[in-house]
Amino acid sequence: MQRKNFLDELRWRNMLHDSTPGLEEALNQGMAIAYIGFDPTAPALTIGNFVQVMLLNFFQQCGHKPIVVMGGATGRIGDPSGKDKERELKTEEELDANIARQIIAIRKLLNFDSGPNAAILVNNFDFYKDMNILDFLRKVGKNATVNYMLSKESVKRRLDTGISYTEFTYQLLQAYDFYRLYTDYNCILQMGGSDQWGNIIAGTDYIGKVVSGAKAYAVTTPLLTKSDGKKFGKSEEGNIWLDAEFTSPYKFYQFWLNSDDADIAKLFRYFSYKSETEVLDLEQLYREDLRPLKKILATEITERIHGAESVSRVMNVSELLFNKDSTSEFLHQLSVPEFLEVKNEIPSFTIPINHFNEPVSLIHLLTELCPVFSSKGEARRAIQANAITLNKVKIVDIEAVVNTSHLIHNQFIMIENGKKNKYLVDVQ
Repeated sequence: MQRKNFLDELRWRNMLHDSTPGLEEALNQGMAIAYIGFDPTAPALTIGNFVQVMLLNFFQQCGHKPIVVMGGATGRIGDPSGKDKERELKTEEELDANIARQIIAIRKLLNFDSGPNAAILVNNFDFYKDMNILDFLRKVGKNATVNYMLSKESVKRRLDTGISYTEFTYQLLQAYDFYRLYTDYNCILQMGGSDQWGNIIAGTDYIGKVVSGAKAYAVTTPLLTKSDGKKFGKSEEGNIWLDAEFTSPYKFYQFWLNSDDADIAKLFRYFSYKSETEVLDLEQLYREDLRPLKKILATEITERIHGAESVSRVMNVSELLFNKDSTSEFLHQLSVPEFLEVKNEIPSFTIPINHFNEPVSLIHLLTELCPVFSSKGEARRAIQANAITLNKVKIVDIEAVVNTSHLIHNQFIMIENGKKNKYLVDVQ
């Protein structure tokens, strides 16, 4: 999808926090090049990183060329921005593994393969690996005064609690990154969250000092918060990751589906590829009931991050867990990955297959192998009250037995006690 004007795109999406003078004119000259740096201290990307990936996406869709900079060097130092205390440094092996994993995710979300504005991937460790400390101090340190560095908000807010020389110099590394990208790739713009403004401006100032006639620019997005003022991108369980190993596609989908009504307009603008007209039309159509709007957004984003097949699995799992009218036939059509997704969402029991060498009484299954009930009497009463279903089939006989013929995919049995209490048995 080709969009026309990058800054106008950010404006209607409410994603423009600040920019340097002259940027609009520079972008109107033709294809421009911009970069965003990504911190490799986390094992994968989070929804917080997703905001910046979207910024690069919109930039690319407007006909410009994005550069993704992985912080192989700056990750070894630690960015003090937004931090109240010193970071715990990661090992080089951890950082390299994190970078490799983050690159896999980013390659799915930007076009690196075709067209004149295909994205570029850079590791800033390559800028420093052959530079010694004396070279760095002469090239970069000589052009930054201590007074200037102390004026940065990320430094000022840490002066009382303490900041190491290592983190204090972070802004110099980010400034030199911008300089190298300017000279090596003609990159004129650095983008980031509003907390990065001081670091970015350090780069535009440095370029202006050491490159005659150079003009470099900055753009920042607002820090994304929820309607209650809390940081966006976390659930009660913690971070929402863009990696299925850390946040399952089902949990990822449910996060968007369960977003607060007051946040949905903001989230649609930040994370949907839909145009302004499409978004406004949808908001008008569903102004009385936002649930369909949430489902549209949840489906779009989950498919982008995890693929269409994962969305299909998520829908099936949701159908099984929340539709009280789902049938035995539907249950038997679920795939093994879908059952494993279900296993992550409801109470489950894992039992050895040898328990089924002979038929097992349902009472024994419900009280001993899978303790849904604390006593046999309680289990009998539930069966007699028509409360128990096995693989969506009502069980009314207290003498019923369970055998291998009940195993779906030779592995799974679903037990339900009433309409709300669901359990999955995984026989291995």
